[in-house]
Amino acid sequence: MAAGTTIAFEPHGAHAQQPAPPRRIGVLLVGTPPESKQVRGLTQGLEDAGYVEGRDVRFEWRSAEGDYDRLPVLAADLVNSKVDVIVVEHTLAVLALKRATSSIPIVMAIVADPLGGGLVDSLSRPGGNVTGLSLMTADLVAKRLQLLKEAMPQATQIAVLWNPATPFHVTTVQALKAVAPGLSLELQFVPARRPEDFGVAFSAVGRARAQALYIMEGPPFSDAQTTLSHVSKARLPAIHATRWFAEGGGLMSYGANQTDMFRRAAGYVDKILKGAKPGDLPIEQPTRFELVVNLKTAKALGITIPESILLQADEVIR
Repeated sequence: MAAGTTIAFEPHGAHAQQPAPPRRIGVLLVGTPPESKQVRGLTQGLEDAGYVEGRDVRFEWRSAEGDYDRLPVLAADLVNSKVDVIVVEHTLAVLALKRATSSIPIVMAIVADPLGGGLVDSLSRPGGNVTGLSLMTADLVAKRLQLLKEAMPQATQIAVLWNPATPFHVTTVQALKAVAPGLSLELQFVPARRPEDFGVAFSAVGRARAQALYIMEGPPFSDAQTTLSHVSKARLPAIHATRWFAEGGGLMSYGANQTDMFRRAAGYVDKILKGAKPGDLPIEQPTRFELVVNLKTAKALGITIPESILLQADEVIR
């Protein structure tokens, strides 16, 4: 009995179980600010899964602030920090991480085409250390161009701002070329790799006598202030993938709900922290899309947005 009594009271002594240290989550961002509503979807998703920051998880934030050249150094820094899992946006960031580690799990929150970009072996069974979500960008290309044409039915000349350094932009260019003739549109493709290129790019848009702008997502066009400033000066109706564009003064945005994408990425992090292998977790596609229309901008540009678009809109800014 004495021995049993001693054992019963041992947990209150030297052998009491200590709480596990917080798991460390790395986050590598390219153009989306860490404090943005989209990225808050990640922290909210983990909170919803029961994680408390500081007690259960600790974040290691790294941001390239739109500079692709910084990605290899930032990726290596996160890997050297020995985080348990890394959440990432953008194909080039995933490639940098894959070169830096083959063991730390990588969760894609916002990546356009992981299969076409050579990031995974398949969508159903990715293999390796990468999994997460695909933006399915190529499938949204036609819809965005159709919306722009519907808003500007008389338009025949559209300028497309794109970044030749972004792999999925190359795919998107081909998709746009395929759909444009059916909409009676001629496209002028204007490249820009950095925000510093915008002056030259928008001068080219002017020379092309474009009647509207199709702006691809991702750096450098995720630099909201610079992008919107040039669009405003150009006084052209424009469409972009993310809602900050329409909220900030662009005419329209249509694309996957990126806050929801980051929130769903938290579900992958949860499974991996509980022991799942990333290569066994199927890659998922967006389930929530949003169309935002800015009627203030339409009025300033002298455009009447058709009722057919307004009925589709998730939000109309009046």
